[in-house]
Amino acid sequence: MIVVVFRMMGKREIGELSVLDIVVFLMVAEMAAFAIEDPKNTLWQVFIPMGVLLIVQRLTAWLSLKNTKFRAWFEGKPSVIVSRGKIDEHEMKKQRYNFDDLMQQLRENGTKSIQDVEFAILEPSGQLSVFEKSHGSEKPISPDGYVVPLIIDGKIQKEALGKINQTEDWLREELTKKGYSSVQAISFCSLDSDNSWYIDLKNEKKRG
Repeated sequence: MIVVVFRMMGKREIGELSVLDIVVFLMVAEMAAFAIEDPKNTLWQVFIPMGVLLIVQRLTAWLSLKNTKFRAWFEGKPSVIVSRGKIDEHEMKKQRYNFDDLMQQLRENGTKSIQDVEFAILEPSGQLSVFEKSHGSEKPISPDGYVVPLIIDGKIQKEALGKINQTEDWLREELTKKGYSSVQAISFCSLDSDNSWYIDLKNEKKRG
């Protein structure tokens, strides 16, 4: 039963688990220990609570997939720790993140010096994504990194457009030029620092 529950929760790395995922793991393990320690209890007394936890976890995962505001509130947003080579101490204090943490994760990334860092983004999982400076190349168009997600699950990301000083009309016009008339049909659309577009349609593989 434990294996079934964990398999149905989906595949995510340990470092990418949400707070609810961790809580469910702990509670399921506790329920299993309870059943083993007291054989007099029927298995249904364990299976039913496990099933309820699984339903709650699946429901929140579905809501996170469909609603970006719920996902940002429930799982958190990435935080820019280093932007264009400048450390944001205010954001570090807000995230309870110190310089020892920063230096350790830079070393784990293989970055020799903080002077080599253009952007460092603290992901909701606690992992630090590091973008090193590329001398002689164009600077990234977004302060949040090298890739700007413009459309996610058929929804225009207005906040991302604001960061690159563009509008929805501009995005729709660019998509029309590329042969995409419907925003709702697009699963994911992004733009990187060298103006390269990536566009993926919903259920594209199934249609093929």
